[in-house]
Amino acid sequence: MPAAYRKAADLPLVIPVFPIDGAMLLPGGQLPLHVFEPRYLNMLDDAMAGDRIIGMVQTRSGGNAARPALASIGCAGRVTSFSETPDGRYMITLTGVCRFAVKDELPVQGPYRQVRANFMPFEDDLVEDDADLPEGERQQFLVALRHYLEHRGLAIDWESAKAAPTEALVNSLAMALPFEPAEKQALLETGTLSDRCATLVALLEFGAADDSDDAPPFIQ
Repeated sequence: MPAAYRKAADLPLVIPVFPIDGAMLLPGGQLPLHVFEPRYLNMLDDAMAGDRIIGMVQTRSGGNAARPALASIGCAGRVTSFSETPDGRYMITLTGVCRFAVKDELPVQGPYRQVRANFMPFEDDLVEDDADLPEGERQQFLVALRHYLEHRGLAIDWESAKAAPTEALVNSLAMALPFEPAEKQALLETGTLSDRCATLVALLEFGAADDSDDAPPFIQ
């Protein structure tokens, strides 16, 4: 995590949010985004002029098509990579910093949405934690992952996967695999690495038993 973020109070009280269903960010994860809508180009301009913090949040039932209701929990990320294309689009990478609870949405008249974010319930996201899962849980996860990938015709670099720290591997797969938005939200809201791994294993096992196959051919 950036050195400036040691506790929840180090993070801004109000953050802009990017509501995209299915695009989930986790602390420490990296999410590439292609930004082209004028309102979000405006949001990026403002973020880059400030602390570079943007909240990724999914939507839930309620609101309307133009302004759907926001999920109660999202994840704030910092723009760590930024480039502009010749036609004015932005290619960015958000690195996850800390999850947050949406306290309320500001009644702003600007083009993008902003919320008051409560980072306190997730302050542990800012603490480096080298703890790993018991070997049995890690092996159960790897077996479930192999079955899921084989069933869906996907491939990953298994040598890199086996060597990766469990938290980094679990989080990157939770973000990258083609789960439904509600399933992504469940993974986001899990409290501990063990809980997230258990939820991911359940989703992998369910996905391995599902006959549908709409996933891309390779997961990076």
